[in-house]
Amino acid sequence: MARIAESNFGESPFQKLLGHNQEVMKGWNQLGDVLEKDGRLTSQLKEQVRRTLAQKNGCEYCKAKGKPDPVNFDEKTSIAVGFAEVFLMQKSDIADSSFDILKDYFTEEEISELCAFISFTTASQYFGAMMKLEPENN
Repeated sequence: MARIAESNFGESPFQKLLGHNQEVMKGWNQLGDVLEKDGRLTSQLKEQVRRTLAQKNGCEYCKAKGKPDPVNFDEKTSIAVGFAEVFLMQKSDIADSSFDILKDYFTEEEISELCAFISFTTASQYFGAMMKLEPENN
């Protein structure tokens, strides 16, 4: 059970927790919608990164949506997931050499999008963990 009651606003349990402040919920949803869709990076690549982050960021709700699926990884997805794993271990103290590897596979626009996605997704997963958000089937 989450630490606070769900509001009457939002479509998912996550959104209903944010819905206590509708402006925050709307802004959060809007940014999430932009980051999750195909952009410079595919939504499929970003979903594998999201799944990777979920395994360590403490949100049971996020973990329940599935583990990374290496069978579906292409080269770019493997590099992006590897970078997400480096982030999970080092947070903001990521070595320049990790970015050098990214630069071999991604444009600067793609690196910016990847880092924004990782940051936003981590914030979302931390929120879920703080609120003790559980999977819907519990």
